[in-house]
Amino acid sequence: MYKCLRVFAPLIIIAVLAIGAIHAQPAIQPTVDITQVPLAAQPSANFRADAATEAYMAMIPPAATARSNAYFEGGYWLVLWDFVIASTISLLLLNLRWSARMRDLAQRITRFRWLQDALYWMQFLLLTTLLGFPWEFYENFVREHKYGLATQTFWPWLGDEGKSLAVQLIMGAIATLVLFAIVRKRRHSWWIWGAIVAMAFTVLAIAIAPVFLRPIFNKITRLDDPKITTPILSMAHANGIPTNDVYQIDASRQTTRMSADVSGFANTMRITLNDNLLRRGSPEEIQAVMGHEMGHYVLNHISSDMMFLSMIDVLFFAYLFWGIRWALARWGERWQIRDFADPAVLPLVSLMLGVFFFVLTPIMNTETRMHEKEADMFGLNAARLPDGFAQAAIHLSEYRKMRPGKLEERIFYDHPSGYNRIHSAMVWKSENLQLFEKTPGQPDSH
Repeated sequence: MYKCLRVFAPLIIIAVLAIGAIHAQPAIQPTVDITQVPLAAQPSANFRADAATEAYMAMIPPAATARSNAYFEGGYWLVLWDFVIASTISLLLLNLRWSARMRDLAQRITRFRWLQDALYWMQFLLLTTLLGFPWEFYENFVREHKYGLATQTFWPWLGDEGKSLAVQLIMGAIATLVLFAIVRKRRHSWWIWGAIVAMAFTVLAIAIAPVFLRPIFNKITRLDDPKITTPILSMAHANGIPTNDVYQIDASRQTTRMSADVSGFANTMRITLNDNLLRRGSPEEIQAVMGHEMGHYVLNHISSDMMFLSMIDVLFFAYLFWGIRWALARWGERWQIRDFADPAVLPLVSLMLGVFFFVLTPIMNTETRMHEKEADMFGLNAARLPDGFAQAAIHLSEYRKMRPGKLEERIFYDHPSGYNRIHSAMVWKSENLQLFEKTPGQPDSH
């Protein structure tokens, strides 16, 4: 009992502190209409990209800047604490031999090895979810409400957490039994086959997510407003995207964030806008955002991401192969783990996974940020709405730090900073001023 109290007391304290920390703050809106192009950003012979960028940045209230900076910079610490807490949980399961006991329980329930693996996974996921719940509650409920970014009350949020847990139970059980079957069949080359299978599961998840996974959490409906869909589909067809429908998702039931995407593969490919973007974004902003998202599709970022992740997968499984062998030789008897085909090794795998990707955080962010930059430039050329693009960056400033230092951006940002995105849009505008010149008898385009 004393050991259990030592383990759970800190978690209970975190939960109590988190509950007391809920003080939801409404979003601080710009004091001016961001759909109105500021004077320095209007086309003229004296147009300067730097001045236009600063004019847009000035639209963001200082209080909003301070809060978004605090939120985003706090996220740097979350990267560290996520790693520390996940590592601590894995070490608890190993050193208290809970992992070995879960394996023993699975073996008592059934003699079938594949079923033992699935039963172990279920115990492992449920226990790690329980141990990590206070931190999950703080990070994704309390903190999001504190900064005015979440809209769900506790029970609906908990319901979504339960749905996510159910999906992980099913998909994780399948992946676990397949991977352990490979380990037992290919004792010396399992790391190669494991990397291939892990990549196949990743591709499958990306393909089925828009049609089969998203509807578990949100209602997705076909968007029938021609004012919105006509320019989006026109831009899609002009860039070779084979779709005739645009969908909307009721993301406002969970968050105030604005987003959109072009996701899936082949017949599961969908253009989706969340209802926050539809409600708060101007037509120019919506088209600019969709131009960016289409860029990911046209530039084959999904395929190149898969190639990049394939290399990362191979490196990880090689590291896993040698790391597990070394760790079990040193601590395997203490942990009561027999070999790398023993399902009780999963906490060690989880620990090594956390270390691997924690170290690779700047590399992963840089790879993603490069693609986002490319999609930005594609979107500017496809939509030709740099001011709509600037509006989107201002809306994103509600939870993203707009003007980081260079090193800060390279390490922590998986998108270009808001300042750099607006500046890119204004540079594009400066090189295409003829598109925005007013002809006699023509109304202003903004």
